[in-house]
Amino acid sequence: MSHNSMPIQSSQKPPRLKGVAIVGVTVAVLAVVLGLAIRYRQHHELVQWTDAQLIPSVRLAPSSDPAKLHAITLPGHLDAWYTAPIHARVDGYLKSWYKDIGAKVKTGDVLASIDTPELDQQLEQAKAVLVKAQADAKLANITSQRWQHLLASDSVSKQEADEKSGEAAAAEATVLAAKADVDRLSALEGFKNITAPFTGTVTARRTDVGDLITANSPSSPELFEVADVSRMRLYVPIPEVDASAIKPGMKAELSVPEMPGRTFEATLIGTSEAISQSSGSLLAQFEANNSDGALKPGDYADVRLDLSVNPNLVSVPASALIFRSQGPQIAVLDSDGRVSLRKVHIALDLGTSLQIDKGLTVTDRVIENPPDSLMDGDKVRVDETPDDSAALHQAAAEDPSHDTR
Repeated sequence: MSHNSMPIQSSQKPPRLKGVAIVGVTVAVLAVVLGLAIRYRQHHELVQWTDAQLIPSVRLAPSSDPAKLHAITLPGHLDAWYTAPIHARVDGYLKSWYKDIGAKVKTGDVLASIDTPELDQQLEQAKAVLVKAQADAKLANITSQRWQHLLASDSVSKQEADEKSGEAAAAEATVLAAKADVDRLSALEGFKNITAPFTGTVTARRTDVGDLITANSPSSPELFEVADVSRMRLYVPIPEVDASAIKPGMKAELSVPEMPGRTFEATLIGTSEAISQSSGSLLAQFEANNSDGALKPGDYADVRLDLSVNPNLVSVPASALIFRSQGPQIAVLDSDGRVSLRKVHIALDLGTSLQIDKGLTVTDRVIENPPDSLMDGDKVRVDETPDDSAALHQAAAEDPSHDTR
């Protein structure tokens, strides 16, 4: 009996299907690993971002050139080189005046004349007294000489001769006194004409024809005022912090409100050499040429001074100042990005900026508008976003019109 053998089927998968399965598992594992890596990276970035948000963001104050910050503008006032209030020296009535306000006069020009009838009579009387005194002195001298001759012949006593000599000497003294009185009244007669003491301009006339003139009275106003305006005196109060920068011969540039755009030059001729307790400033006097008469006595002036650079002086915006119980402080950014609070001394407050002479150097990185919560040693990050206020501060620092007045 014969049997036909049947083929037996294998339970193993084909090699091709097994490779596909391995690849699929590998891809799945890689996808899981990649997803975990992405999640971990995102988580790490989120942690870093969160930590970064906890660090305050600050801006740095713009750097400035210390040399430009010492071109300051200060208030000043102008006075005439010479000013003379002219009073009367004799009593009387104003007869006439010849020069009015604004008139140009030279030394000795007659401004007005005074009618002095009482003085004229006093002078005539003094002349008569002098004539009488001269006559009495002449007679006394003759008498003295005669008595000296009689004394030689013992006709009179020595006592009587000495008395006559004394009377002659007294008569001579009376002549001198009478002559001095005549000279005094004659000199007063010369004051009947009011004259200009120097070349200049009549800036005031406070009298008119017929006015009663009273001499040497403290309550009487001056008749005229004459000013020499060919040169002007410029007075400027210098803040105490800049007093040491005022040097002999230094120049100043000034302008007056009535002539915008025009500037004048003045030269320092001296200072008060003392700080005023009321204003805390040093009074400086400058000389300005005024040959064209453009400047007027009493003018207010804006005075620009180019002061020498103080190497210890640092300019910072006023917004950088911190007011706390420790006193004025400035926040400075160290090289490691941490805050250092510096105690400073304000030398000069210019409004939009401060001049610091202690506690800072020109190389320090000053933090502008520091947060109220900022503490010493805090970690901060610098905001590099462009800020228009930085440019404005730089312009304000370089513009002298922003300085104190």
